[in-house]
Amino acid sequence: MNTNRQTAKTTILYSRLSRDDLLQGESLSIANQKQILETYAGQNGCTPHLHLSDDGYSGTQWDRPGWQELLAMVERDEVGAILVKTMDRMGRDYLRMGLYREMLAEKGIPLIAVSEGWNSKVADDDFTPFKEIISEFYARDTSRKIKAVAHARKATRANRCRTTRFTVTENRPMTRTSG
Repeated sequence: MNTNRQTAKTTILYSRLSRDDLLQGESLSIANQKQILETYAGQNGCTPHLHLSDDGYSGTQWDRPGWQELLAMVERDEVGAILVKTMDRMGRDYLRMGLYREMLAEKGIPLIAVSEGWNSKVADDDFTPFKEIISEFYARDTSRKIKAVAHARKATRANRCRTTRFTVTENRPMTRTSG
């Protein structure tokens, strides 16, 4: 597997998580992704290697610092291979994912999704673009759900803040007025 020893290029172990799981420092998911990638790299002789990660960044954003560093290294011809846990860790925009897969293929850089058993050097799976489309729709759907929950919480807080006044008039029952 290791073509990197001959050329001294670096294998990038890339991790991404869209939101922090409330830990100080690195999130648990990023740590798990790194462990999976580190194990694969060790078992397959992918040396030297470098971890790059974007913790707290959406896969629909492409201005992530770790991703930008990865692209800069690709442009400087310093990358021998890129390992990700799953393709959606790279990103969730199927058009850009296709462009990046093509760019890496043109430069002869293998992209390996370790947990999916996918390696761009072995075979290009016809199903991959469909998985990327589904991944993008998943990101959009999740975003809509988060916005709906935020809107519902805002409405609930507004209802809690509303005051109710009771008016008592002589010989009449209490009447309720909202205000």
